[in-house]
Amino acid sequence: METFIQWVIIIGVAWFVFSRLLPAKGISNISTQEAKNRLKEKQVQFIDVRTPQEYRSNHQKPFKNIPLAELSTRTSELDKNKEVLVICQSGMRSMKASKTLKKQGFEKVTNIKGGMSTWR
Repeated sequence: METFIQWVIIIGVAWFVFSRLLPAKGISNISTQEAKNRLKEKQVQFIDVRTPQEYRSNHQKPFKNIPLAELSTRTSELDKNKEVLVICQSGMRSMKASKTLKKQGFEKVTNIKGGMSTWR
């Protein structure tokens, strides 16, 4: 019985870790180069979810700063009918933000892999 419980715990932990690493359904991923190619598109909303300090030290136009911690309360500033491109420093926070946006009914959400750390 003890062995069974240990296996259940191991499988549960493995599933938790695995599910966190999988891309979320309905969220696209693009490189920073692909994002650069889209900066002039008018029907796209560009969101930077880093802290205000990080944003001030290095940001790209036309990205608007909506920190991850504030995103769920500030989605009214965004149009659910337009695509949203989301960036952070490395791609981790932007993936969390992308999942938040999907849960709140945004149809077209794109995460920028590698974030600002790969922007050249």
